[in-house]
Amino acid sequence: MQRKLPMLAALFLLAAQIYAQVEPTAGAWKTWFIPSGQTYRLPAPSINKDEIAQVLAQQQKLDAAGRQQIMHWNAGAPGYHWQHLMGKLWMNDPGNNGALANMLLSVGIYDATISAWNTKYTYNRPRPFVADKRIKALIVNSSSPSYPCEHSVAAGVAVTIISHFYPTLADSVQRMAKRLMASRVAAGVAFPSDTKAGFDLGKKIAEKEIEHTKDFITKQVWDGKTPNEPGLWKGKYAALPLAGLNKTVVLESGSQYRPGPPPNFAKEMEELKQYKPTFSSIANAFHFASESVWEDLLEKKIFENNLHLNPPRAARIYAIAAIGIYDGFTACWDAKYTYWGIRPDQYDTTFQPVLIHTPPFPGYPSGHAAIGGVMGELYAYFFPAESDLFRQRAKDGAESRFQGGIHFRTDNEVGLELGKKVGTAIINRVKNDGADIHN
Repeated sequence: MQRKLPMLAALFLLAAQIYAQVEPTAGAWKTWFIPSGQTYRLPAPSINKDEIAQVLAQQQKLDAAGRQQIMHWNAGAPGYHWQHLMGKLWMNDPGNNGALANMLLSVGIYDATISAWNTKYTYNRPRPFVADKRIKALIVNSSSPSYPCEHSVAAGVAVTIISHFYPTLADSVQRMAKRLMASRVAAGVAFPSDTKAGFDLGKKIAEKEIEHTKDFITKQVWDGKTPNEPGLWKGKYAALPLAGLNKTVVLESGSQYRPGPPPNFAKEMEELKQYKPTFSSIANAFHFASESVWEDLLEKKIFENNLHLNPPRAARIYAIAAIGIYDGFTACWDAKYTYWGIRPDQYDTTFQPVLIHTPPFPGYPSGHAAIGGVMGELYAYFFPAESDLFRQRAKDGAESRFQGGIHFRTDNEVGLELGKKVGTAIINRVKNDGADIHN
């Protein structure tokens, strides 16, 4: 029995090491806008003994503010804080680039993370706290190899994308990235060369992806004309009338799943006028009108499933969801400005919607319903055990637009079905990306 003990100990140690690895094969997962993760594999890291001293020095001079920075930037997946920032930016962007900026941030972080993982598990550089026992890991131990730093990769992408689309923020995001990289060194989980290599890699891939998508936004200019026929939507300002012409990622075009024309809304107008709002219906209408429902839910589920500790899978989920929003938005806007579906308060000018302010674009089909339909399917794919919850949330979101009085029921039903088709198309694409998320 005594002879077996060393062998058993070795086996347990090997098992622990294998278990501790974070997606060692993720470097081979399919990418979106770059050929592969291997395409941008970095050269081997140089051995610099001075870096041990640099990490120790950073830890010795840590104060309360420095420790707070470590905790702040360690929260969530590497892209977590950048996703939050972009969410605030693009949703308030009146131009035609917002959805593209949001999509590029998430896809760029994913593609760059896959490239980083290809490099990580090629060289297997140990983390500083492993390389020298004097260095302390001040966060939950990161189990993937050190080079390049995955948080710095996300920062390099984010700084490049945000600076490109929102140039007035360039200095601010650059300073944020410097604080992030310093925090990873001080936390004992990255060498300075890891953070520099990661940031440069993220920046390089983001630049490639900006170039790849430079023609995604249509160059056509709207002539400002709205249809004169009675029964169609009219307005002094039409938001993003040509967005349906933008190039899509998974769909062949924005018109691939274009629904048929809307019906005569006479009966549905009567249904709306006879509908008696309740406290619950009003609350639901304002909830979906004012909150980032799908973004908040996704972050919650990522945390609940501990996927924030798995950078490649978290990045994959963020990227797929952002593509869903982008393609779903394009498909919905294609239909909106094909049919110019009238809104209830224009169909009957005596009708007062619960939500008061009607959006400045045609109603058919509903954008909330369409995006909800996409997200309901994608989230059910990400987290299949809760598929009923996500699909019900999509229905609740669609119904909220009827409850708010700004959409006819057909707007919502057609939008929901359109979104489901877009979501299904995206799922069919990513099932073969090598990640096999359900195993």
